Amino acid sequence: MRRTGPGILIIAALLGVAAGFALDHVLTSTGRATFTPAVTLPILLALLGLLVVALAIPIRRATHGPIAAPVDPFRALRVAMLAKASSIVGAALAGFGTGLAVFLATRPVSPSLGSMGTVIATAACGVLLIACGLVAEYLCTIRKDDDDEQPGGGDPGLEPRHN
Repeated sequence: MRRTGPGILIIAALLGVAAGFALDHVLTSTGRATFTPAVTLPILLALLGLLVVALAIPIRRATHGPIAAPVDPFRALRVAMLAKASSIVGAALAGFGTGLAVFLATRPVSPSLGSMGTVIATAACGVLLIACGLVAEYLCTIRKDDDDEQPGGGDPGLEPRHN
């Protein structure tokens, strides 16, 4: 598995900015109120980030602790994939919140403090989710075994012979 690169995070954030700005633009052009995220969204994003890191810490302790304990590679992969997905979703939601904030800031009427506060909190907690996802992905890195470098990867007696 490859680590999450900055390119995918930037693309997700840009798509989020475009979606947030377009959503508010469409809503106001049809005469409706702008979209305001629920107050619980930033709270849930922060809790998700903490949960992802909490799931990754036992894997890091098992692989890099004073006594190396066996690690279930499937569990480590699941947590690493959750961390990767969390960072991508965090980038998209940070971009979405930024797009909403940009739209509200460009309006001739100043927005209410409550709606702008939840939009900024959503963007900030999206950034927090990115950071937690990347940290958890780092914590799930397992050291390579010595036999990972050998071609064939199997028993040396079972490799085909070339005469």
